[in-house]
Amino acid sequence: VFDESSTDQVLSGGITRVLQGGNVVEKGACSLTLIRRGILSAERAATIRARQDIDIQPGDAYYAAALSIVLHSRSPMVPTFRSDVRIFLVQSDTAEMAWFGGGADLTPYYLFDEDVKQFHRLYRDLCRSNPKAFSYSALKQSCDDYFYLPARAEHRGTGGIFFDDMPATEAYAMPFVKSVAQAWMPSWLPIVKKRRDQPYTEQQKQWQLLRRGRYLEFNLLYDRGVKFGLANTNPRVEGVMVSAPPLIAWEYNHKIEEGSEEERLMKILKTPKDWA
Repeated sequence: VFDESSTDQVLSGGITRVLQGGNVVEKGACSLTLIRRGILSAERAATIRARQDIDIQPGDAYYAAALSIVLHSRSPMVPTFRSDVRIFLVQSDTAEMAWFGGGADLTPYYLFDEDVKQFHRLYRDLCRSNPKAFSYSALKQSCDDYFYLPARAEHRGTGGIFFDDMPATEAYAMPFVKSVAQAWMPSWLPIVKKRRDQPYTEQQKQWQLLRRGRYLEFNLLYDRGVKFGLANTNPRVEGVMVSAPPLIAWEYNHKIEEGSEEERLMKILKTPKDWA
């Protein structure tokens, strides 16, 4: 399974499948990554100790697995969708511990409030059995905090849920993580069906490309997954960067028309709201 992108077929590898050039999905990617018996660097060990009460040292072993999906729509009326589920396990001479992480979020180019509300309500309902630390409100706030471009003082999209450090031993954890993955298509396809045939102008398409530029800025400057993937020995560069949009645009000092739909979106990206 892991032969195609692994130089060490025994220890680690991954598979990425990409759709490109579709009428609905201009670029979509689904990736599976597995790392066996990785060795913690000093930086990674320090990061884990800062977040967890566990005596982990440089040179200790770690294992990781992740399944992710990103769907960049051709139409600017259909939002980009991203989601992942992952597990990270660390192992030392005296301790072993594993955590789940993951999430799901929307990046719209034009706001249809009912679509965003529907999306958030679905993931809110998935969180009902979680403890307070992993409640919908906590995970929604984590999503808003994570997908933020501080240099721009704006969020990447309208959010969703995001979680890290969920103890894998807790009874609620595995069912919840499974439910997040199983909600991928039910949370996005109803929006696609409503918006895929909605007409749009060349100006609206250009706005989509400009916002995709912000998407790529976040990936390159702030995304922990991208940094983690590229820091590995012999990184799967194509796999790590596969979430990038197919086409983007940057325009110097782009001005938004007052009272426009673009301005309405930007107000939400500057100041997120509660959707569910």
